[in-house]
Amino acid sequence: MSKPKSKALAAKPPALFDRIVSILEQARGNVARAVNTNMVLAYWLIGREIVEEIQRGKGRAKYGEKVIEELSARLTGRYGKGFSKPVLWNFRQFYLAYPDRAEILFPLGRESTDVEKLSPVGGELVSTKSHLPDSESSLGFSPQLSWSHYRALMRVENRKARDFYEREAIAGGWDKRTLERQIITQYYERCLHSQQPEKIIAEGRNLQKTEACAADTLKNPYVLEFLGYPNFAELRESDLETAIITHLQRFLLELGNGFAFVARQKHIRIEEDDRFIDLVFYHCRLKFYLLIDLKLGKLSHEDVGQMDGYVRMFDGLFTAPDDNPTIGLILCTEKSDTVARYSVLNDRKQIFASKYLPNLPSEEQLRLEINRERRLIEAALEERRKLPEGRQS
Repeated sequence: MSKPKSKALAAKPPALFDRIVSILEQARGNVARAVNTNMVLAYWLIGREIVEEIQRGKGRAKYGEKVIEELSARLTGRYGKGFSKPVLWNFRQFYLAYPDRAEILFPLGRESTDVEKLSPVGGELVSTKSHLPDSESSLGFSPQLSWSHYRALMRVENRKARDFYEREAIAGGWDKRTLERQIITQYYERCLHSQQPEKIIAEGRNLQKTEACAADTLKNPYVLEFLGYPNFAELRESDLETAIITHLQRFLLELGNGFAFVARQKHIRIEEDDRFIDLVFYHCRLKFYLLIDLKLGKLSHEDVGQMDGYVRMFDGLFTAPDDNPTIGLILCTEKSDTVARYSVLNDRKQIFASKYLPNLPSEEQLRLEINRERRLIEAALEERRKLPEGRQS
């Protein structure tokens, strides 16, 4: 029995409509890719300028920090948000991670769909086919990857692993969260030590993808800031992080048990890497520094190892001879859970338990406080997002 004519028409849209949708979607996708590519390239070029300017200082102490501070103030005055000191250090680090980038991994409009044969040889994954382009483009970075992707990639210290993650993010069409999950779960190392790395690669490229439409890409906070529309980026991860850190700073000072505020986003350099500690306090009676780092995600072994490195570095650079050992505090907060963990080196656990802990908030107390504050901040930001434009303060 044939369907009514009206239903048949509804089930199959007119060919003209399909063609117009295809044109619009392709055009919007091209715009989104163009914005991403130009933004990434601009930040790389800014990083290069910063590196070259700092090198002109010929290693003079504090010259780099002075350059960044003055540049941040002038750019913020002209363009508004998006050029804080940590952001500019990020641009510098981006260039240092990719100093010789000359060609994109795949030319515009061409993707790799084949799973090449990979085998562990000499401590790396060797491919039987090249991923370099045929000089069709010289922009330097794939239009398929956003600035958010490259922010995750440049934190991978092993260059071979970093290149591998970049290549697979392109081939697999990974969004930022998938890329970060693969990095955290040591996908490269798992492939490296597998007897069948090509099988793991194939599975990685077939992960469920979240299709990002062009409109979503153009609403990305980083894109909006780059285009000069920071007021549209109301609910940003950095807003949440900043608000939680501000509350934590006030919370510790209000405890009234000897804490003094020292620094926020304290810059330290570990070899060639620039790092920023979210909060630094000093306990005036017990004479020790407390370093605090906030992570908007799950606690990992890498987080603990990073904090241990901060503690050792801080002791070497800033503590006086009569100061007690520095300790760290890691806060990892997610919508589903919050973890507070004191990071104490093995040789300091006794003094921590006997002298420090009675004067510090417990891990459970911190967890409940940050969890409560996150819910309040997210609710406030959600209400702010719902307000009509012009009524938002």
